[in-house]
Amino acid sequence: MLTIGCHLSSSKGYLAMGKTAISINANTFQFFTRNPRGGKAKDMNPTDIEKYLEFANKYGINQILAHAPYTLNAASADSSLREFAKNTMADDLLRMEYTPGNYYNFHPGSHVGQGVEAGISFISEMLNSLLTPEQNTTVLLETMAGKGSEIGRSFEELREIIDRVSVTEKIGVCLDTCHVWDSGYDIVNHLDEVIHEFDSVIGLSRLKAIHLNDSMNPLGAHKDRHAKIGEGQISLDALVRIINHPALKHLPFYLETPNEPDGYAKEIEILKEKYGA
Repeated sequence: MLTIGCHLSSSKGYLAMGKTAISINANTFQFFTRNPRGGKAKDMNPTDIEKYLEFANKYGINQILAHAPYTLNAASADSSLREFAKNTMADDLLRMEYTPGNYYNFHPGSHVGQGVEAGISFISEMLNSLLTPEQNTTVLLETMAGKGSEIGRSFEELREIIDRVSVTEKIGVCLDTCHVWDSGYDIVNHLDEVIHEFDSVIGLSRLKAIHLNDSMNPLGAHKDRHAKIGEGQISLDALVRIINHPALKHLPFYLETPNEPDGYAKEIEILKEKYGA
């Protein structure tokens, strides 16, 4: 069975997201933990969460993915911004314990001129201050397109972060198809080779989720502009090969294409028809 969903608004709570997911034939979903451009999160609603967990169990919603806000930059040269990132993630991870066993994804950050090595050091320091063996959430580093001074544009950069994390069982990777394409990994013509490279550098056991997006840009553009499924440079055929690849097909896939729920419903329908075909 294909585990697939999309990015949904969390403004109305978990139960509303679950109902929207089922209405568009999804069996998982992604959401921002708070305003993606802001700081403070809404208060948790235990009643809403209890109803959501019952709903999710009834309808088979699996492995939801929380996404950190874009304002979180653990690699910043500014100590106050690093402290904000640390406090935000700490709060998010506490909130994730209300829905245990899921994933929390974040963009590693941008080193803003101080260099990749310094940025990686700051990111790993933050993770080591937050991750515990007791937590029920796995934190995912997202592969990045490499625009500006982003860290995570290569598998090697992510590996460097992982190697410095002490609680290794609580860290994984979310591969974004648009991002890796934009960063120069040819998943259209050389998918097997890219997967082999990921396995050699990071290890496929670390790959926990995939952001399934087409890209408006050519290979290696380092721009990060998502396109609807089949309407970009990656193509529907290539994305279908990804969801059916033996090394990937068991993973949850999350659409972050420029869509409203009805558009996501169409993409999910297309991909489910192509799954296993």
